[in-house]
Amino acid sequence: MDFGHDARTEELRTRLRDFLRERVHPAEEIADRQRTEQESPWRTPPVVEELKGEARRLGLWNLFLPDSEYGAGLTNLQYAPLAELTGHSPDLAPTAVNCAAPDTGNMELLRDFGSAEQRRRWLEPLLAGEIRSAFAMTEPEVASSDATNITTRIERSGDSYVITGRKWYISGAMNPDCAVFVVMGLTDPDAEPRRRQSMVLVPRDAPGLTVRRAMRVYGYEDHAHGGHAEVVLDGVRVPRENLVGEEGGGFAIAQARLGPGRIHHCMRLIGMAERAIELMCRRAVARTAFGGPLAEQGVVRNWIADARVTVEQLRLLVLKTAWLMDTVGNRGAHTEIQAIKIAVPRAVVSILDRAVQLHGAGGVSQDTPLAHLWAAARTLQLADGPDEVHQRSLARRELRPYEQELRG
Repeated sequence: MDFGHDARTEELRTRLRDFLRERVHPAEEIADRQRTEQESPWRTPPVVEELKGEARRLGLWNLFLPDSEYGAGLTNLQYAPLAELTGHSPDLAPTAVNCAAPDTGNMELLRDFGSAEQRRRWLEPLLAGEIRSAFAMTEPEVASSDATNITTRIERSGDSYVITGRKWYISGAMNPDCAVFVVMGLTDPDAEPRRRQSMVLVPRDAPGLTVRRAMRVYGYEDHAHGGHAEVVLDGVRVPRENLVGEEGGGFAIAQARLGPGRIHHCMRLIGMAERAIELMCRRAVARTAFGGPLAEQGVVRNWIADARVTVEQLRLLVLKTAWLMDTVGNRGAHTEIQAIKIAVPRAVVSILDRAVQLHGAGGVSQDTPLAHLWAAARTLQLADGPDEVHQRSLARRELRPYEQELRG
């Protein structure tokens, strides 16, 4: 395994780092101010559109897509250090370079499973950054970490599907630019459990679709991400051509979509940890307590040293996972994808927690990004499958050969 950056990755990395330093980081306060001045805080601030235009001119656009027809043509291993950099400013940078969830996963879904007409109508404007999208899977009434529990009904009615159900924590749905929902629901309750679900595309303006409210995440509404909405589908009717793939294929499509999404989150989380370490170090050398800089306190030095060791370990595991996805495919990297999904959010939460502690009252305030970063990282221990689901699956795979050996 060779994790060294090739010439193209290093060139893009330098260009992206300069873009973040010169344009994105200074725009963070501007974007916050513009949201408060707008009629709705959910609308994309003008400065974000300016950043998107500049990113396109710089060739920093759709970096996550490995095929050159739709994206930058980078491998997962090439994209990893770039996604990490965007994690330094998770509210702005991913959107600025059109690499923000849930759009990334939906673009991959449409590329791999969408019809020619679906790609024309939805994928092309998503690739151009003209619209946003949402992925409607999670439900409040069932344990949605087990996708076979989904209860939203998708029923045939002539040449249409009729959809009835309630979803929540549907990221991006509060943004008025969110033009389409990928909805997962039950099409055949009598089929084998993993063949009961299907996915359909539902336009935002479809009669019967109501974006009811914004769900909060540790008190944050996450305006920059388009929020996390509760969505009600009350007899929503869409043409049968809006089916993604085949009936009964929803579970398999969801698994295919979530694999890359999980590693992208982990890549960005490492960038979030790096920003936390930077803030810790600046605070430690600038603040004096009990007769000397905080940097002279042994516990503070331990926190910083442990954070550096942890980030280096996590980065290597993420890079190994990216390399495996490139060489043996997502299925071949299944164990490693689960491992990083367990390890990275948990460790980054710990690093951010210590950074908050080092900043005292300022760490929990709106004057640093630490509290919001902590909330985002902690939420990722639930998103795309809770830790315990991945631990269950990973342990089962580890135990299987020993169980087979015991059975003879």
